[in-house]
Amino acid sequence: MVLIGAHTRGDDPVAAATETGAQAVQVFLADPQGWKKPVPREDADAIVASGLGVYVHAPYLVNVASTNNRIRIPSRTMIAQHSAAAATLGARGLIVHGGHVGAGDDLAVGVENWRKTFERATFPVRVLVENTAGGENACARTLDAIARLWDAIGQYDVGFCLDTCHAWASGLDLETVVEQVTAITGRIDLVHANSSRDEAGSNRDRHASFAHGTIPPELIAHVVREAGCDAVVETPAEGQAEDIAFLKAALAG
Repeated sequence: MVLIGAHTRGDDPVAAATETGAQAVQVFLADPQGWKKPVPREDADAIVASGLGVYVHAPYLVNVASTNNRIRIPSRTMIAQHSAAAATLGARGLIVHGGHVGAGDDLAVGVENWRKTFERATFPVRVLVENTAGGENACARTLDAIARLWDAIGQYDVGFCLDTCHAWASGLDLETVVEQVTAITGRIDLVHANSSRDEAGSNRDRHASFAHGTIPPELIAHVVREAGCDAVVETPAEGQAEDIAFLKAALAG
């Protein structure tokens, strides 16, 4: 069964899911802009007992592709810590952005750093690499970059998270993106079903609700339908219930 959910507030994701009609929740387990280790959640048992599909998003600072040791090494540690914490919630995946190398760095080094991440460690919850919206030095923005990355890491237990806003921003065709990505990765494990505040090809990562974004809502539903996996909206909180209801109706029809 495909679950439709939302990135919810961290204090009470079960209550937030009830309010929005979400069948799955995505949460941060620590400050998304920091390096702090996750701490055990007092509501872990309630989250597990809720029957909701659970996904955990790694902090935004995580960048295992980086050539900077002060970023890359802590990033690997963060993936291990957040995967372990996600396992206590019965999470279905840990979403990690594809990352990037610095200006002037060789992207091949970033790809190799990704490979080493999986070569040197296994994680209790599968890492789902997410496509990103912009940056010439990004490891998972274009189809060519994703293919290059998957050539290096596809042999490991790694999944893929397809973000519709990011794909739109990077100029990918949402009509065919599921087919194209699946041809490369062999899988899509989660869709981040988001509209965008900006036009296609903008390289800008600014999410919008379906009613106020530039992506036709039917096109977002098309991606979810074609992917055939769980979908989570990362749209503004005030519109999440409507976005979830739209996707549920579109899939039911």
